[in-house]
Formats: sequence, structure tokens, C-alpha cells
Amino acid sequence: MGAVKTRRMPRAVREQQMLDAAVQIFGRRGYMTASMDEIAELAGVSKPLVYLYLNSKEDLFSACIRREAAALTEAVRAGVRPGLPADRRLWEGLRAFFTHTARHPDGWAVLHVQARTHGEPFASEIAAVRKELVAFVTLLITEAARDAHRDPGLSEREAAGLAEALVGAAESLADWANATEGVTARQAAATLMNFAWAGLGDLMEGRPWTPPAAEDRQAQSPSAPLR
Repeated sequence: MGAVKTRRMPRAVREQQMLDAAVQIFGRRGYMTASMDEIAELAGVSKPLVYLYLNSKEDLFSACIRREAAALTEAVRAGVRPGLPADRRLWEGLRAFFTHTARHPDGWAVLHVQARTHGEPFASEIAAVRKELVAFVTLLITEAARDAHRDPGLSEREAAGLAEALVGAAESLADWANATEGVTARQAAATLMNFAWAGLGDLMEGRPWTPPAAEDRQAQSPSAPLR
């Protein structure tokens, strides 16, 4: 076989071409199974050129994680328009998230499956991305509570916990939606909105759910017999 012939183009364009191919191969075949030969062939370049631009398979995978993470984060942030009511801001953010993960299933697989299951440094990179998303959702929840009540009594820690739960639910639902034929991004967003806002809406209005008093007493006296 002869060497792959490539026409000259700017380095940045060529690099994105390689990353496009790498995301597709990594997302569909997995990090361990994917080969640099496959990536080079799909990108239409020689394998030595891939190494020249991106150094190693590990560096290439890290570059894919960073690019796909930045694209997802930007899509969610851009989807939330300021000035909307609290429920609309959350809805727009969720719809942007599910629209992006549906349009880029290979990129989502790289972020949510491959990067998490192959140790460092990949796990740390995706953890940092998730932390940024959780912080953004925490801010949305805090702003919603402040808009609903001047003093809503929602602590920063509670808002962060709600954001963790919401992001986790969105991640799982994105996996399900991408694997289930006929589920649109809008339907996935509506599913999570119906699941979450029934509780969040009451919380924003100062009507939080509280555990029964009997359970509180039991928790404070672990030695007491169960009834």
C-alpha cells in the first residue's frame, strides 16, 4: 500500500479533521480498541501526520475530550437566555443539552463512557467538565430561588446538591435517549423537566418537602426500636 496522499490545507483545519475522525472511532469502538491506523484512514491522512500533529494516542484522546467538552458546555450556556422565568431557563438549558448530545452521539460517548472508564488523566478531565456544568446549574437554581423569594432559605449546599442530582439525571437520560429509537431531544428534555420541576417549582415557591417528624426522631435515636 502506498502512503496516503493529502492536499495542503491550514494546520488548524487539518487538526480538526483528525479530531473529527478520532471522535467517531473512539466513540464507536472505544479507546482501547481504536487504532491510529483507523483514525488516519478515516481522516484521509497518513498515520505519521497524526502523530506529528497530536503526539500520541493518549494526547489525541485528551484533545477529543477537551474539544467535545467545550462544545457541550458552550451549547448549554448559549441555550439559556437571560431574562426568562426560572422554569423557562431550566427548560432551555435542558433542551440545549439533549439537542447537543443527540446531534453528537459519538462525542457524548467519548465524554460519558470512554473518558470515565479508562482512568487518568481522562477521568480528571471529564470530572472538571462535569464540575463546570454542575456549577452552572447551581447558579440557575440559586437565581431561580432568589427570583421567586427575596429570602428563599435555599442554602448554597442544597442548591449544589440539587444541581448534582439534575446533571446526573440528564446524563443518564441522554444515554437512554440516544439508545432509544424515536426519542427526540425535545421529548427527553420534557421528560426530565416533568420529573424535576414538579419538585423544584414547589421549592422555588417556598414549599419544600420535609421528612415526617417520626423519621427525624428515629434518626436522632438510632438505638430506638423500629415501629
